[in-house]
Amino acid sequence: MREPLDSRDGTANTGPRPGRPRARAGAVEAPHQREAGAPRPLEKGALFAYRAAGWTLAHLPARPAWTIGGWIAMAGYLAWPKKRRWVNQNFGHVLGVDPDSPRVRRLALAAYRNYARYLVELMRLPDLPPDEAARQIDPHGLETFEEIRASSAGLIFVAAHIGNNEAIAAGFARKGWPVSVVADDSSFPELFEHLRRQRREWGVELIPWRNLRDVFGVLRRGEMLGLLVDWGYRADGIPVRLFDAWTTLPAGPALLAAKSGATILPIAVRRHPDGRFFVTHDDPIVVASTDRGVLAAATQRIADALARAIAAAPEQWYSFKPIWPDEPGEIARLTALAEGTGAEAG
Repeated sequence: MREPLDSRDGTANTGPRPGRPRARAGAVEAPHQREAGAPRPLEKGALFAYRAAGWTLAHLPARPAWTIGGWIAMAGYLAWPKKRRWVNQNFGHVLGVDPDSPRVRRLALAAYRNYARYLVELMRLPDLPPDEAARQIDPHGLETFEEIRASSAGLIFVAAHIGNNEAIAAGFARKGWPVSVVADDSSFPELFEHLRRQRREWGVELIPWRNLRDVFGVLRRGEMLGLLVDWGYRADGIPVRLFDAWTTLPAGPALLAAKSGATILPIAVRRHPDGRFFVTHDDPIVVASTDRGVLAAATQRIADALARAIAAAPEQWYSFKPIWPDEPGEIARLTALAEGTGAEAG
């Protein structure tokens, strides 16, 4: 029997372990390290708000909706110092400049505008006719996806919060390609179930992150599994070099590939000036074993692909949590760990 693992990071799902670094207060935490989800009144309110926003946006012209949403999003960036600091540090790494640079501020504001547009499109997607939804995807570049899928024993898409991954997943599903996506159901379970039913209508299956039986079932059937890897810095991830600085990425993709025989395929989604989305992929990654060095090398290749995807369209990257550690002690600990385990820059 396989050891249960956290599909975000590949670690055993048995709670905190002795010797495992614990997140400091206010840091990004994995679902299994959270004490509890949202209180029920808050959860009910979140579900009602999501449904109300979806109905409203479906009945408004798209351009005014995302323009107003962009103003609100940028106001949030300016008014939220902690989030602004995280975002500026992220984009400072991407641009290779000081986080206080005006270039960083301009890029961050552009990313928030694009994030607002993404949210509007996401809310409107369930009400679009299938043909209109399919037209949002540029078909060029899709030819090799089917070839790689046909030759693989399951396919693990790894992606970042760039463009509109939901639109691409729906487009794949409408081509008859079975698509499942691992998602966090721990914070707002009722909202998760609403989203799960909604995406099932598109042909996309949401799998709760704890449900490893279904995750491995997808891969055993030779289907496609989507994993997002830029959820924020985790002290217990695999060290990688990303934009010339040490951080970590979750071990889940490499470990799932090694245990199932599936192929990892890093993908990148970008918006064209005409509003359509173009999806490309990096080189497939085969993980031969669960040896620590093999997992580290595969995860570094994911990091390299992630850097290329972000660099191609940084204004469309909307991961607004800290991706790199910022405390000197944690940076030193991570650097020592990376050098001691043989993790190498790409």
